[in-house]
Amino acid sequence: MKTIGLIGGTGWVSTQEYYRLINLEVNKKLGGLNAAQCILYSFNYNDIAELNQKNDHASILKLLIDTAQRLEIAGADCIALCANTLHYYADDLQLKISKPIVHIASATAQEIKANGLSKVGLLGTKMTMEEDFYKKVLSKSQIETIVPDDRGRAFVHRSIFNELIKNIFIDKTKEQFKAIIEKLREQGAEGIILGCTEIPLLINQSDIDLPLFNTLEIHSKAIAQFAVE
Repeated sequence: MKTIGLIGGTGWVSTQEYYRLINLEVNKKLGGLNAAQCILYSFNYNDIAELNQKNDHASILKLLIDTAQRLEIAGADCIALCANTLHYYADDLQLKISKPIVHIASATAQEIKANGLSKVGLLGTKMTMEEDFYKKVLSKSQIETIVPDDRGRAFVHRSIFNELIKNIFIDKTKEQFKAIIEKLREQGAEGIILGCTEIPLLINQSDIDLPLFNTLEIHSKAIAQFAVE
């Protein structure tokens, strides 16, 4: 079995779910008492948040490079960034490390194509929704991406940082997410990417009759698959 290098704490609420889901998936594949062989580095997310407020992308990338290289030295055979937004730095990070990054958007694109969809809505942080780092990966698989309007994007972003990343889940927030998803459906979305790994902890497939792509689960399965190949 390969050793997984996890970079988490962005935030801790979804990172603990990564650990649980990866171990469940490895055991499902191998049976018995098998579980994932992994090394976790968990950031103090406040450090990342302060750099984000300054738009200091260089310092965030340096933190990721330093951390990934430590994981490599410790024996990791791959690197997994336990957050959609951190994949903004994935291409630059890959140039500085020798082990492959298990990319969340690539895994999500494969799942969307397997379901025969070509146009999806994307929910996540403002960076994930507004920058092209995520959309361009989907575009390579001929998947068109749409995002909420300004007001919707602001609400989703605010909810992630004021509630979800703090382990706060409110029914009123869920209802607003459902309304935003309905607007995306009206714009032609055939499915919705839950493109922040905390969002699936608020809303799931039983809440919506449109296909939802749970990036936390999709990524965890892709990481587990890499480990057992």
